[in-house]
Amino acid sequence: MGLLYSNPETIEQSDVGKYVLFFLMFLVGLSLGADKNSLQIFKILHFSILAIPLITIVGTFLGVSAISLFINGISIKDIWAIGAGYGYYSLSSIYISEMRTEILGTVALLSNILREIITLVFTPLMVRYFNKLAPIVSGGATSMDTTLPIISQYCGHEFTIISVFHGTTLTILVPVIVTFFLSI
Repeated sequence: MGLLYSNPETIEQSDVGKYVLFFLMFLVGLSLGADKNSLQIFKILHFSILAIPLITIVGTFLGVSAISLFINGISIKDIWAIGAGYGYYSLSSIYISEMRTEILGTVALLSNILREIITLVFTPLMVRYFNKLAPIVSGGATSMDTTLPIISQYCGHEFTIISVFHGTTLTILVPVIVTFFLSI
């Protein structure tokens, strides 16, 4: 049936980007599967790979707590919730908009987009002046998708698995942590 239609009705224009992202993730998976050395990073890091998302959570919490000293009119709990988006701007901004205000949701959207842009632009400098884990931590939840190509390019393919693990873990935790901060 698909051969009869050049553009099936089930694929809408808004879904094209999603399918392109799925295809890119598929290609990353093929690349990882073809590289026999990519799993060597687990031997180097052992169980410390589990600490990388934790470092991101704690570092973000401390960073937004420090920034909150310069922000008036937004409660510390709301600032923590904004930071807990970890770059997952679509989901975190929806939760914050629904549980607080649309203005606060917009602030969350912009701050999480800024996190992603900073990672995309400054990854080469982060690798050079810090280490290869810096862009992964900086990217937060986006380290498994939108910032993955640049992380892979500058950190090496062996860090791609860490980046995907990190981003997936944070993506799963975003709804839990954001709603926690909004409910306290």
